[in-house]
Amino acid sequence: MPLPILDPSDPDQDFPAIDTALTEPDGLLAIGGCLSSQRLIKAYRQGIFPWYSPGEPILWWSPNPRLVLFPEKLRASRSLRKTIRKGQYTITFDQAFPQVMQYCAAPRADDAGTWITEEMYQAYTQLHQQGLAHSVEAWFDNELVGGLYGVAIGRVFFGESMFHRKTDASKVAFYHLVLQLSDWGYQLIDCQVHTDHLTRLGAQEIERQEFTTLLKHFRSIPPSERAWKTP
Repeated sequence: MPLPILDPSDPDQDFPAIDTALTEPDGLLAIGGCLSSQRLIKAYRQGIFPWYSPGEPILWWSPNPRLVLFPEKLRASRSLRKTIRKGQYTITFDQAFPQVMQYCAAPRADDAGTWITEEMYQAYTQLHQQGLAHSVEAWFDNELVGGLYGVAIGRVFFGESMFHRKTDASKVAFYHLVLQLSDWGYQLIDCQVHTDHLTRLGAQEIERQEFTTLLKHFRSIPPSERAWKTP
């Protein structure tokens, strides 16, 4: 069955039902549309996210199963805890969002390309300016060496991408983020699809139906008033 094509001029157009997503490739739901803030917020509230490569049309996904982390299930290896105790990284929030996105988009040793296009960069930077997209930074000697960014709606944080330029920097940033999210009342962290890196930190796969049920419950409950105001 051909994929539904979204109208780029109509950000209010409904997405198809997520249970119509393909099983191969897993979770591919629709094609086209736009990356306006309106469209992106509509997508995230339904458990849908964009992911595509340069030269491709926008592709929208809702995979099954879904990788999530419940903040209370965060765990760290002995070596990571040792690194955290050393305190060699300074962690900040929303201090370098554009730079974090740029570093996440940079080519990596095991991957010559990137899925963070200029269009994606502009779209998520706009979300950040609207207070919906956030970054976490790890600094070493005043140099940005790790971090991640994502979208926050209600009590759900949707992780998008992370990078590191020094050992364990992104893990330390993620660890501190989860602790802070928990303190702010967040109940669910969306990690999208399985990675060994995140499962070692406590992430687990759940059925898409369970994920959407949790999302519908938590997306409209505001977090603490202190959220994203910590220096």
